[in-house]
Amino acid sequence: MASTNDLKNGMVLRMDNGLWSVVEFQHVKPGKGPAFVRTKLKNVMSGKTVDKTFNAGVKVETATVDRRTMQYLYNDGTDYVFMDPDTYDQLPVSPEVVGDASRFMMENQEAVVARHDGSVLFIELPASVVLEITYTEPGLQGDRSSGGTKPATLETGAEIQVPLFLEQGTKVKVDTRDGSYLGRA
Repeated sequence: MASTNDLKNGMVLRMDNGLWSVVEFQHVKPGKGPAFVRTKLKNVMSGKTVDKTFNAGVKVETATVDRRTMQYLYNDGTDYVFMDPDTYDQLPVSPEVVGDASRFMMENQEAVVARHDGSVLFIELPASVVLEITYTEPGLQGDRSSGGTKPATLETGAEIQVPLFLEQGTKVKVDTRDGSYLGRA
């Protein structure tokens, strides 16, 4: 159990027969009336996001989530296989749990695997990764009808928008949360 005053981003709560991760929270102290905590919660299993307001100081049940840094080894055709670097135990994770993270995962890359009661809840990649452009059309100088960007395919197979001056073989830094181009690496 924890108080709503102790909430932090990433904390997992057990509510309404499910697990909910705190995406963001805000303590509000109005001039009149009691203080309260406004939160945005994301269902760990379905991905559904809801806004919920708690009175300040109310007890909420927290879930014990084991977060471990694991190494992504390979995709065996059905599951993504991760390995614990300490024990060398291998853990298969279904594509539904990995979700969009698979677009930016390279073999031997580290990721945080969150588990609760033996089942994998979600995979967290670093905020940004460095990947190589495997294919992109040459950018035409003076072509600004597309806002100065063009599509590029990365070594993982993901397609992102990059500036016109980038060429095939260039390493770029990519935001793993939204797939946006951050700069050359």
